[in-house]
Amino acid sequence: MRAMIGLTTASALVWLPLAAFAADPVLPDFAAAKFGTGATNPYVSLEPGHSQAMSGRTEDGLVERDVITVMGPGPVIMGVQTVTVQDDAFADNRLVERTLDYFATDADGNLWYFGEDVTNYRYDAAGKQTGTDAQSSWRAGVDGAMPGISVPASPVVGEVRFQEYAPANKATDYAEVIAVDAVVTVAGREFRDVLQLFESSTSEPDLREFKYFAKGSGLIRAEEDLSEALDAPEMTLDLLP
Repeated sequence: MRAMIGLTTASALVWLPLAAFAADPVLPDFAAAKFGTGATNPYVSLEPGHSQAMSGRTEDGLVERDVITVMGPGPVIMGVQTVTVQDDAFADNRLVERTLDYFATDADGNLWYFGEDVTNYRYDAAGKQTGTDAQSSWRAGVDGAMPGISVPASPVVGEVRFQEYAPANKATDYAEVIAVDAVVTVAGREFRDVLQLFESSTSEPDLREFKYFAKGSGLIRAEEDLSEALDAPEMTLDLLP
């Protein structure tokens, strides 16, 4: 029997087979001339100084927290002026990863992902930092890497696009649009017309998660490490007030 999942939309509870998430992702057409128009994405803010935090707890009690901050202009990548977004990941208040993500919006408002510089922090059993590494870092234009669309401005259910394409770095994440009218309650607040994305990777297909974006509020929930049945997430991160 194929696994089934339930999706709550504004209209009904829709059940979809796991096979519905198996479409081949498409690498979106890129042209530098489409950028620099000042268009914005309705789901994600790139306004310098904008910040939000998300938090969750694993089954074994580990508290994880993400703090996302728009820093301002980033590097010019493949002829496009990007914006740097810093993403700090904490485990029990210990910084475990700092990522500088590089984004830009095209003339249609699609949010493109151009790469990331990553610092991973290592600790010993006593909690003392023992070193760092830059694993998972990549940039479009290097070793055949190309940018992808992270969050579409006008999503259509069923679209499957690469969010990043850097095979040499095993960074080949993609997203499928699952719903555009989902209803999600976070910390007692109801969000309507929520964009729901299923994300995975052709390099690491066992990585599966759902992300939920609300217009004007950004990412409000992330359900990580889903089972093969696309349920029972090991971690759910919710937007903090």
